[in-house]
Amino acid sequence: MTKEKAIIETGWNLDNSYARLPKSFFTRLNPTPVRSPELIILNYPLAASLGLNGQALQSKDGVAVLAGNQIPEGALPLAQAYAGHQFGHFTMLGDGRAHLLGEQITPLGERVDIQLKGSGKTPYSRQGDGRASLGPMLREYIISEAMHALGIATTRSLAVVTTGESVIRETHLPGAILTRVAASHLRVGTFQYVSKWGTVEDLQTLADYTLQRHFPDINTGENPYLFLLQEVIKRQAVLISKWQLVGFIHGVMNTDNMALRGETIDYGPCAFMDTYDPATVFSSIDIHGRYAYGNQPDIAGWDLARFAETLLPLLHDNEAQAVKLAQDAISEFAELYHCNWLAGMRAKLGIFNEELQDESLIEDLLSMMQKYRADYTNTFLALTFDKPEDTALFGTTAFAQWYKLWQARVERQQEPKDSWHQLMRNSNPALIPRNHRVEAALEAAVKQGDYSVMERLLDVLSNPYGHSPQQADYSTLPELSTRPYRTFCGT
Repeated sequence: MTKEKAIIETGWNLDNSYARLPKSFFTRLNPTPVRSPELIILNYPLAASLGLNGQALQSKDGVAVLAGNQIPEGALPLAQAYAGHQFGHFTMLGDGRAHLLGEQITPLGERVDIQLKGSGKTPYSRQGDGRASLGPMLREYIISEAMHALGIATTRSLAVVTTGESVIRETHLPGAILTRVAASHLRVGTFQYVSKWGTVEDLQTLADYTLQRHFPDINTGENPYLFLLQEVIKRQAVLISKWQLVGFIHGVMNTDNMALRGETIDYGPCAFMDTYDPATVFSSIDIHGRYAYGNQPDIAGWDLARFAETLLPLLHDNEAQAVKLAQDAISEFAELYHCNWLAGMRAKLGIFNEELQDESLIEDLLSMMQKYRADYTNTFLALTFDKPEDTALFGTTAFAQWYKLWQARVERQQEPKDSWHQLMRNSNPALIPRNHRVEAALEAAVKQGDYSVMERLLDVLSNPYGHSPQQADYSTLPELSTRPYRTFCGT
């Protein structure tokens, strides 16, 4: 069997619509080959949904593609150019260690990006080596797949391969490449790049491409670019509310990390909150708390305002009118987010309908959780299963009063108790990717070459609303530590 025949049988069905955009949007180049690639983990269900043959992906030729050593038929590898505000400061960026192989057309006719991350230097690498280490690539695999199982829009992870080469960070670490799947890699930063260094015609081309890529069957009305802005705002309002509802902290909400499709993208210093505190920060470089848990909705609004600025030339010929259209659209974000968050919090408390006092009921609970340093996930889990004694709040007068008010609230509904308890079970996960569990899995994988800890973790995370007995051990809290948990970016 020839190599070409083996690749075809893998199921690659690639198109390259992004490569047909203006040449200034990207640089065409192949990944840099690696010494001895080895498959570490493959996402078989995702592969099947993409129309790929998992068995073929495990073959020597299949792994060669996942490592960037071999280019599948139909691929036109490229590195995308983009810019972005990083911690509020605008800069030129781009895929410094990633290559877009192309767009896989799935059996259902969907179009998704297939990107290799850690696949070598590009013109946008700046001072970077274009590579990635094994730990962070496995972290992205674990967290992105956990987010998918939680029902949160996200990029997906198809595979991780080691390269047989070391990367130098603070020490020598095993190199790795992640295969990332995304609805697209169009970002706010993509539009910022074209707005800054392209022409108005380039900007319109990019906007038209985005509309065609993500909203091909929707009537966009008289002003398609206003529709694009409004739709991106709606999707981000949903996404950020879902982050908040499970205690997820992205860690680096720069404009280049805001995907226009409304997917969570880039899992560098991300983590999940244990003790409820809106000021929680895990990223080692976020020393001022810009991207703290409680700031995420406001930062999303700020990022969206930067997106709106890029669209001004397309929104209206009159600059003042364009600004007004953009401002009116952006002003809707806070309310859209709040409505999504409030609906989600009602569901977490088993509330189907709306009453004016609901928000104060929710805020009072969160305030107590912060005061008594209650675990965010487990507090809602205890309420779900009628075990208030399992919360850090139990025994306080304030909680006893709150619990009485909450019970009266849910009992005023027409829905029976079984229904609102089922709503809570569907809204409160049995477990999240606890940071100490993720670290234990990564340490076993990187230091001992033991991937069984990660595999067991992925298995229990795959059904977070299953509330099965075997998940109970994974919901336990870490041992108390005098050292705060820290995550790192760009590794």
